[in-house]
Amino acid sequence: MKIAIYTLGCKVNQYETQAMERELVARGHTLASFEEAANAYIINTCTVTAVSDKKSRQMVRRARKNAPDAVIAVCGCYPQTHPEDVKGLDVDLIAGTGDRMKFLDLLESAAREKEPIISLDETLRRREFETLPAGGLSARTRAMLKVEDGCANFCSYCIIPYARGPVRSLDMGAAAAETRRLREEGYREIVVTGIEISSWGRDLPGRPALIDLLEAVCREAGLMRVRLGSLEPRTITEDFCRRAASLPNLCPHFHLSMQSGCDATLRRMNRRYGTARYKESVDLLNAFFNRPAVTTDWIVGFPGETEEEFAATLAFVRSCGFAEMHIFPYSIRPGTPAAEMEQVPKPVKEARAARAAAAAEELHRAYLAGCIGEVYEVLFEQPSNGLYQGHAPNYMCVGVQGDGLHNQLIPVRITGAADGILRGEIAV
Repeated sequence: MKIAIYTLGCKVNQYETQAMERELVARGHTLASFEEAANAYIINTCTVTAVSDKKSRQMVRRARKNAPDAVIAVCGCYPQTHPEDVKGLDVDLIAGTGDRMKFLDLLESAAREKEPIISLDETLRRREFETLPAGGLSARTRAMLKVEDGCANFCSYCIIPYARGPVRSLDMGAAAAETRRLREEGYREIVVTGIEISSWGRDLPGRPALIDLLEAVCREAGLMRVRLGSLEPRTITEDFCRRAASLPNLCPHFHLSMQSGCDATLRRMNRRYGTARYKESVDLLNAFFNRPAVTTDWIVGFPGETEEEFAATLAFVRSCGFAEMHIFPYSIRPGTPAAEMEQVPKPVKEARAARAAAAAEELHRAYLAGCIGEVYEVLFEQPSNGLYQGHAPNYMCVGVQGDGLHNQLIPVRITGAADGILRGEIAV
C-alpha cells in the first residue's frame, strides 16, 4: 500500500511515527506525502489542548477529502481520551496510544476486509514499556530515543496521564543497545525523550535515577552528542549536576518545566515544586555548567491568575535568565480540574501573553549576545534564508556562509546575532 502519515504533538509522537515508518517500509509498503493520493492515511494525534483536538479533526477531514476511498486510521492521544468524538469522523480504524505494531496489523486488516475497527485499551492498567526502533528512514542528523512513557503527576490542567497511563521505563541495557545502533547508523546526536523522563526508572528494579541512564547512554554514544528532553526541577540535584557535568558529550541545554513563577498559581496547577526549589535547580545548573541554555514553558492566564500573580511570574523569569521560553496562553482542556476553575478573560490572557513574549524575546536576545566571541561545535542540518544552519550544543541556532555541510559537526566562531539566531564563521 501507499501510506501517508501526519503527526501532531510532542517529540514522543514524532518518535512513534518514525518507528511506524520503519516498520511499514519493512513490510513492503511505500510512504507518501500527506498531500498525495494514497491507499491509507494515518493521523497520529495530540490532545494536550482543545486546539490540538481541533487540528486532529481537521487532518482527518483533509485525508478523507484527498482520497475518499482510502483507509483512514487514527491513533494517539485524542482517540484514547475522546473515542466518541473520533467515531463521528468517518474513519476506518480507531486506536489509541498503545501497541503500535498491532495498530499496523489492524491497518492492513482494515484495508483487506473493508470493515471499521476500534481497538482501545485501559491506559491506567498498562505496566509494560513498548519498545520501538529509534531513528528515522532518511539521513537525519538527530535521532530521538524514547526511554519512558506515561505520567503520574496529574497536573490540574493536563489530560495526558489518562491518555498515556502510568510511568513505564525502557530498561537501561536496551537504551544502551539502541544508542549503540544509532551511532552505527551515522546519527550525530540523540535526544533522550519521553512523556516525563524525570520519572524514568521509578518502575524498574532498584529504582535507578535518570542520571544513571544518562551515563549509560553517553558512554555508548561515543562521539555522538546527547541531549535531554524536558525535565522536572526535582531532577536537578547537586549529585545530578556533578555527574552530568563530567559527561563530555552531554549538551548543556536543559529544558526545565516551569509553567508559572508564582507559588499560588503552581499550587492550583498541582505542580510538585515551588519557586524556591525551581530557582535552586537553575542556580545549580549555572554553577556546574558554563553558560548552560536553560529553557522553559510558561502557561499565561491560568485560571484564577491575578495581575499580582502574573507580575510575580514576570519578575521570576527575569531572575532565572532563561535562554528561551515557550509561551502558552492557557487553553481549556475539558475533563481536567482546571476547566472547572474561574477562567481569566480572553483579552486579559492575550495582553499578558504579549507581555510574556516581550520578556522572552528580551531574555533570548541577552543570551545570544553572551554567545558572541565563543566557538561552538555546530551540527549542521540544512540551508535556510541564505545561510547553512545548525545547532550549537546549547541548542541555539547558528547560521554560516557555506554549502554541503549537512550532518557535519564543525567548530564555528560566533560573530553576531540577528533575527533570533547566531551568526558565525567556520573556525577551521
